[in-house]
Amino acid sequence: MANFYTDNKDLKFHLTHPLMEKIVRLKERNFEEQKKFNFAPMDYEDAQDSFDKVLEVVGEICGDIVAPNAEGIDAEGPSVVDGRVIYASGTEVNINALRKAGLMGMSLPRKYDGLNFPIVPYIMAADIVSRADAGFVNIWGLQDCAETINEFASEEQKMKYLPRVCAGETMAMDLTEPDAGSDLQAVQLKATWDEKKGTWMLNGVKRFITNGDGDIALVLARSEAGTKDGRGLSMFIYDKRNGGVTVRRIEHKMGIIGSPTCELVFKDAPGELVGDRKMGLIKYVMALMNGARLGIHAQSVGVSESAYREALAYAKERMQFGKAIIKFPAVYEMITTMKAKLDASRTLLYETARFVDMYKTYAHISEERALDKDEKAEMKKYQKLADLFTPLGKGIASEFCNQLAYDAVQIHGGSGFMKDYPVERIYRDARITSIYEGTTQLQVVAAIRGVTTGGYLAQIREYESQKITPELEFMRRTLIILTDDYEQAVAKVVDSNDNEFIDFHARRLVEMAGFIIMSYLLVVDSNRDASFTKSAKVFIKLTKSLVKGHAEFIRSSVVEDLAAYKIEMS
Repeated sequence: MANFYTDNKDLKFHLTHPLMEKIVRLKERNFEEQKKFNFAPMDYEDAQDSFDKVLEVVGEICGDIVAPNAEGIDAEGPSVVDGRVIYASGTEVNINALRKAGLMGMSLPRKYDGLNFPIVPYIMAADIVSRADAGFVNIWGLQDCAETINEFASEEQKMKYLPRVCAGETMAMDLTEPDAGSDLQAVQLKATWDEKKGTWMLNGVKRFITNGDGDIALVLARSEAGTKDGRGLSMFIYDKRNGGVTVRRIEHKMGIIGSPTCELVFKDAPGELVGDRKMGLIKYVMALMNGARLGIHAQSVGVSESAYREALAYAKERMQFGKAIIKFPAVYEMITTMKAKLDASRTLLYETARFVDMYKTYAHISEERALDKDEKAEMKKYQKLADLFTPLGKGIASEFCNQLAYDAVQIHGGSGFMKDYPVERIYRDARITSIYEGTTQLQVVAAIRGVTTGGYLAQIREYESQKITPELEFMRRTLIILTDDYEQAVAKVVDSNDNEFIDFHARRLVEMAGFIIMSYLLVVDSNRDASFTKSAKVFIKLTKSLVKGHAEFIRSSVVEDLAAYKIEMS
């Protein structure tokens, strides 16, 4: 089989982005880590070599083991025996392969036995694993829950749990409940302090929990009796070794079947408080969800990659009317558009990951020493950008993922509807990406602030000012005009001073901003590597069509129009 890292040159391109050198220097404390750990890199080139070698191993395991197991896992699925999850046999093989290769705890500090990698190469590994099997990445990729422990837990808790994650134990985040889906303020699972046992006890039910029988879980629970909102919620660590939780059932899902989605019953399950009481939802879950949303962005890109490759290969082989179907304009337009959307999703993914790397690394440094004025300003800048780009990327990339999976099936025709071809599974797996960790509609709710506050426009202007070769100037001119259309549309909606009118047009405004941003990122990529120029041209055409269409819709819209869209409630 192919190596899923080395057969995709776009990954190496994003791994070597100019900002990576600064990220690595900060992460390695200007390579002072080498004095403490012999296997820490001596310089930037040494660090890149390490990323390269590890990602090669990820690519090899995914090509030789995870991808070939995907169909069998999809057919077999996990099961529940005596209140415990039993993974599909292929899933166990996958976990053992990645565990033996030391690919757990990739981004965790070395003192906890992690690799101390930045977020970018870790997210790149998630991109690769998702291409191999979108369901399996939900088991392997939940190691990013450990980032929340590393960020907010006590040192004692870090020493207790993080080495276990690095050794290969799996994780889960237990947030959702039967009556509390996206509205996490409604969580009712109770946490009560037991004086005799000197621990918190968790009681209640959690539902739709990905990898719910994982070894270590982060649990959102109501610690303050009598409260009904987010201010009464705290975050707890649950250790499966202590018992108290049983798996009632595994949900029967459309896709990502290898990933067990569980209903859990907590009955006097011991829990350890993370950080401060009452901050579970307000602070810790927000950080946890942002990490998860970046992970779903990576999953969306990986699934898009697999859909594109399957469609391209089939279109080259499938003969109709005496020639390969890729020769027909209706087909080659679809495939070229798929590639443009894939490249746009991926460049936004790694831009967002770099922003996260910058602010999180500064945050960890601030725990070791006081940041100077410039460092504080830079941390604030990148935290703001990460907060702006995370919902934008998750929302748009997951929608693209669904579109690419749909087009891949369409290109296969009747064969795509059959289980004989991987696209049937890819199509089912893709669907969840725009639903979990916050639906696309909720991502828009989070992203609209970047529109109304001018955050996206400011970053668009930043991209607009970057130096590019004269050959690419025509694309920038097009984007400047489209940015003006976007700015006018924002002004029209915001100046209405009507919150419902703003909410009604939020999706259009967020899409306009996102498409312009991705277009600029592709232009910047083309400036570094001409192989992206084709995708940039194609995607800018898509952007022009979308922005002009949305701008006209908004221009001709008034508040009174909303009445025509409202559904009468009987």
